[in-house]
Amino acid sequence: MAQVVKKSIIDVREIPPRERHARIFATFRALGADEAMELVNDHDPRPLYHQFQSEMPGAFTWRYLAQGPEAWRVEIVRTAAGAAGDGGEGGACCGGCGGA
Repeated sequence: MAQVVKKSIIDVREIPPRERHARIFATFRALGADEAMELVNDHDPRPLYHQFQSEMPGAFTWRYLAQGPEAWRVEIVRTAAGAAGDGGEGGACCGGCGGA
């Protein structure tokens, strides 16, 4: 893997729950190969990981930078394979955060 470049930080604690996943997926789709976004949340975003895995297998890597108890931080990197495609057309909320 090439050098990862962090492009953005999304603190979802500041985003209304119904808008979170759409914003996260839109930000991810805007990344190029080996570019990363950092996600900050007030709970473990594990359901989001499963949504990424379901909709975009092989298109990302997921690495916890911090695991609570007050904040979880995750680095999500778009892989070269993910950048070669469209990164998925996902973005519908899985419901885990209270969104629809």
